[in-house]
Amino acid sequence: MSSKDKVLELLEKNKNTYISGEAIASSLGISRNAIWKAINELRKQGYVIEAVNKKGYRLGESNDIISAQGILSNMDRNIDSALIHIFDTLDSTNKTAKEMAMDGICHGSLVIARSQTIGKGRGTHSFYSPEGGIYMSVILSPEMLPTLEPDVITAYTGITVSDSIESLTGLSPKIKPINDLFIDGRKVCGILTESGIEFDSGMVQWIVVGIGINFDSDISQFPEDLQSIVGSLFKNGQAPISKNQLIAEIYSHLLDWSQVNKEQILKKFNERLI
Repeated sequence: MSSKDKVLELLEKNKNTYISGEAIASSLGISRNAIWKAINELRKQGYVIEAVNKKGYRLGESNDIISAQGILSNMDRNIDSALIHIFDTLDSTNKTAKEMAMDGICHGSLVIARSQTIGKGRGTHSFYSPEGGIYMSVILSPEMLPTLEPDVITAYTGITVSDSIESLTGLSPKIKPINDLFIDGRKVCGILTESGIEFDSGMVQWIVVGIGINFDSDISQFPEDLQSIVGSLFKNGQAPISKNQLIAEIYSHLLDWSQVNKEQILKKFNERLI
């Protein structure tokens, strides 16, 4: 991990708290000069980092840039940062994740884009994906799952996203079968589950779960035919949580299938239905 990433991770873990240059240097084992260079690099990337004499550095509250360090700092388990792949723009996170899965990328790998140019929906539908949303896909290995039933996997993902949103914000999404989440009658999230099957054996080789969330999207900038249909969790710039927090909560649950029970999933799914 570079000095810049180490500094960012430390600032994310101590968000809203000043950390002295001396404390950063001691904690990370890097020089004060390296810290200064890292801070400047992060500022160039758009991070608002406050510096106060005799107090140190602090990551500003207005920062909401998706990063591996921001996600990991909000997780209660140790995850290798190499599993998290973040891009400014992709045509589709599911497409990239599927390519990675075919190349042998391992279970739990996470692909995120800050925007998509050809976001995929179910069937022939597309998912409009401008900046301001969360677009993520998780690669899952069949050996790590208690079931390979596509509807159950999609239902569990829908429950996971709904529960994560509710636990962090108090908002209570409803599910429109089988892969859309609605709040106040407007679609705020779409889910797409895809798999790779070996032709000769018919065995499932990998599963990719894609999730698109209108987080603090400006709906007025969406195509006119969507403006009366879609919604956003928050108004632009008014989110009480960060994208990193919500991604971390969802990702953490999607890595934990040990307690998944089909009957319980279907029961919770039915309780969330519109």
